[in-house]
Amino acid sequence: MTDMVQTSTAAAAARVSDTYRWAQLAIGVAAMVMIANYQYGWTFFVPDIQKTFGWDRASIQWAFTLFVLFETWLVPVEGWFVDKYGPRIVVLVGGVLCAIGWAINAQATTLNGYYLGMIIAGIGAGGVYGTCVGNALKWFPDKRGLAAGITAAGFGAGSALTVAPIQAMIKDSGFQTTFLYFGLGQGLIICVLAFFLLAPKAGQVPNVVANAALLQTRRNYQPTEVLRQPIFWLMYFMFVIVGAGGLMVTANLKPIAVDWKVDAVPVTLVGMTMTAVTFAATIDRVLNGLTRPFFGWISDMIGRENTMFVAFGMEGFGIWMLYLWGHDPIWFVILSGFVFFAWGEIYSLFPSTCTDTFGAKFATTNAGLLYTAKGTAALLVPLANYVQQSSGHWDNVFILAAGANILASLLALLVLKPWRKVVVAQSTI
Repeated sequence: MTDMVQTSTAAAAARVSDTYRWAQLAIGVAAMVMIANYQYGWTFFVPDIQKTFGWDRASIQWAFTLFVLFETWLVPVEGWFVDKYGPRIVVLVGGVLCAIGWAINAQATTLNGYYLGMIIAGIGAGGVYGTCVGNALKWFPDKRGLAAGITAAGFGAGSALTVAPIQAMIKDSGFQTTFLYFGLGQGLIICVLAFFLLAPKAGQVPNVVANAALLQTRRNYQPTEVLRQPIFWLMYFMFVIVGAGGLMVTANLKPIAVDWKVDAVPVTLVGMTMTAVTFAATIDRVLNGLTRPFFGWISDMIGRENTMFVAFGMEGFGIWMLYLWGHDPIWFVILSGFVFFAWGEIYSLFPSTCTDTFGAKFATTNAGLLYTAKGTAALLVPLANYVQQSSGHWDNVFILAAGANILASLLALLVLKPWRKVVVAQSTI
């Protein structure tokens, strides 16, 4: 009888409160905010690096590409550590590497120095990013799109409040000092947050909620199995072509504004006045963050592929309109914001679609495998710079990016949706 009571008590204690789950999510979001500048703040350093050392822009932007490559391509390895040993150690090491990376940038006097600094920062940021998104997917099987979206929003919008301070510090103290102070400060906070992160144990989270619009497998695929699934490679291809357009704008926002001669033009919107590039960067960060939980929440209700169709179509339209009207400073601000709003949701839709398709047990590793598509997409960023340099304008880059998003929009609805239905139906074991 006593054994029965103890067993019952243990079972009752196993399920954690929603408050506890949201607290874990909040810790993950805070860590994501701290890694945001390592990617989104980079564009503000590029003109000063170019001015100081005289290197061409495409060569400098290889540092950004290397950051994204190492941030993404090592996530499956880091995800394996998380799935096996828990999230704490990976985030702790990630925070240390982030701090070291920008400290190297602060001292660098060669291109290879910046490449090394951004590689190390990329490895650190990837460990934090993959861990926090994977943890959200595990804690919230009932709200997977929303949870992944809120977590990814920390990365998308996390640098919004520091757009002006980073630019001010670069202007007043120099870009090397800015690299050092922001790098060390953000890395330290990540290390502190790491000690509060936990992974859910069996029985602590609710079961998957049945929803006709959401196709969720009952089977947990091993990472090696996932790589043998052709549908995984369709998702990978879609991620690459959508990701490339957004990364191109992220890395080149200020250079594009400079080339179009709108960067220093004052723009007044909603009662605020800033230069076009500062206004655009601030709005972009906010909307790039808001879109992730918004479209994640929408996808929990109407399905992942339907949401992809709408969002990717909006992105294609937004890039095309930015190309047509972006030479006007006000439209540059508004349309760049629209582009980021329609782009950032890939970081909630693809991880949740991946986990819906291949199960939650190895969610961090499997979502990490798909996330490497962002690294592949980053390889196209220097290509965009070479296309621009050879032609002297951005026209072809914008046309290709808009077309790629329209293609991904159609693939989501016409190919991914019916195919995933078949795959999930066959995986109900």
